[in-house]
Amino acid sequence: MPMYKVRPFQGGPDSAVLAQHLPACMYRVRSVHHDSQGGGSHAAATVSSSPQEEVDPSLQALESRQEEILKRLYELKAAVDGLSKMIQTPDADFDATNIIQADEHAPLTASAADLDNLLGKDYGALKDIVINANPSLPPLSLLVLHSLLCERYKILSAIHTHSSVKYVPEHLLKCFGEQARKQSRHEYQLAFTLIWKDVLKPQMKFSVQTMCPIEGEGNIARFLFSLLGQKHNAVTATLIDSWVDTAIFQLKEGSNKERAAVLRSMNTALGKTSWLVGSELTVADVVTWCALRQTESTSGVPANVQKWLKSCENLAPFQSALKLLK
Repeated sequence: MPMYKVRPFQGGPDSAVLAQHLPACMYRVRSVHHDSQGGGSHAAATVSSSPQEEVDPSLQALESRQEEILKRLYELKAAVDGLSKMIQTPDADFDATNIIQADEHAPLTASAADLDNLLGKDYGALKDIVINANPSLPPLSLLVLHSLLCERYKILSAIHTHSSVKYVPEHLLKCFGEQARKQSRHEYQLAFTLIWKDVLKPQMKFSVQTMCPIEGEGNIARFLFSLLGQKHNAVTATLIDSWVDTAIFQLKEGSNKERAAVLRSMNTALGKTSWLVGSELTVADVVTWCALRQTESTSGVPANVQKWLKSCENLAPFQSALKLLK
């Protein structure tokens, strides 16, 4: 005998709940076509017959800006695709001399550098480039670049010795020559201070408050050479950077096998142009020459490399650096 009796909800015609009484939806929302006076059919007709509303001008401006950005992206993609067809292998940087010679749209140019744009405006204060270097591994390329900068600007040069270094050879203390200061400080365009210090790698700063030090001889050389105002297209700049890295990591720090491979690549490149990259001296020539001289790898070099070495050493800045090696 059941404890409770419950009348079923479904059944025949006498059922308590009929199908038409069940809800058709969970929530009911008033139609947006009905006006406040209840004229639903009239409002719907008005809405359907009204003309399309005008588009917001700000939305149109946003759409046009998006189209312009997409167009520029397509152009950049096409440029990158073109470069990828020219440079397809990791070793293609040594063979890109043909690209430099054929490139007539972006020739190598040199112009006077604007120190305010390159180093920032100090409101009359003399811009001071400070380099820390280890006297046991003197950065020869930086001394060559110092001489090149002295030909372009009025430079106040100074050499100091840090307390972490016990002894510095006399020729390194006078590597900038005799510095007789005959003018007041504000009459110079640039200050170049070299501090012999016990550091693993050369370090450079020109704004102590606002920048981290630039480390590594190659990186500092790139920065100093940029002050000479040379402008390069993208392919030429990439090739220059490649030679600088090759000189530091393979000529200076690599094995004999790596040096031999670099000399062969140099001989091929110098068979097409008088300098490593194009027809003008670049930072690649400076760093590579210094690496060859410091590692004493100049004997038995190929003919084109030997000719290039003589061309470098005919320039006064290289002659000054060469005296430090004797």
